Amino acid sequence: MNIFRREMKAHRWNLVFWSLGMVFMVMAGMAKFAAYEQAGQSAAEIMAGLPKGMQVIFGLTGFDLLKASGFYGVLFLYLAVMGAVHAVLLGANLISKEERDRTSEFLFAKPASRHRVITGKLLAGLANVVILNAVTWWSSVYFVGYYGKGESVGHEIALLMVGLLFLQLMFLSIGAVIAGSARKPRFASGRATTVMLVMFVLYYVVNLNEKLDFMKYFTPFKYFDAALVMKDGLDPVFVALSAVIIGASVVGTYRFYSARDLSI
Repeated sequence: MNIFRREMKAHRWNLVFWSLGMVFMVMAGMAKFAAYEQAGQSAAEIMAGLPKGMQVIFGLTGFDLLKASGFYGVLFLYLAVMGAVHAVLLGANLISKEERDRTSEFLFAKPASRHRVITGKLLAGLANVVILNAVTWWSSVYFVGYYGKGESVGHEIALLMVGLLFLQLMFLSIGAVIAGSARKPRFASGRATTVMLVMFVLYYVVNLNEKLDFMKYFTPFKYFDAALVMKDGLDPVFVALSAVIIGASVVGTYRFYSARDLSI
């Protein structure tokens, strides 16, 4: 039994719908830029006059909204949230669905160890997030280039997509380790989503209060903040921390899932 192929087939339509959603969000977001651009400096001044809290909520800080690159920087936060939601749900569902759907007995009656099953599932998850990232990358380059009227943004988009991939892999592995350690698999997706939402709220809290800057290490959404990435590139500390989180979560998934009794 090819676990990888089985999981890719099972999630193919889910991947198609998420990919279309990403393309639509990029297209709609940059179409709004065209309308915003026509408003000119007056709209930019209105945005700049908003309270800091409002600017943080809408992700407006640190960008020149009269440029396509700046507008895309604002849009990137929402793309990151979509990518994180997809990844954390995928990771949790890949690991928990056999017990949730009562197919564990069928799967593990085959000559396949738990490690082999987990490896196939995680590779399928990796393939899904890479494909979604590639679709997002392509649509970003196309629509930002189309509405930016020749503005060179390829390098900035490449950096942001690398950051998005790290973010996706972190939440994929976090979802997997939560499902791997869960005693009640049917609740794994909800718990994984809750963890992701808490980290997202923490991102806003850190942005609103400079005294809480030390807490940025607890929210992956701060690791690849669009304004900082587009200005200074990827932070090696956050890249390394991302790799540690991914590695630890993957190891935890193998250990927890292999050590506990399965519900059949």
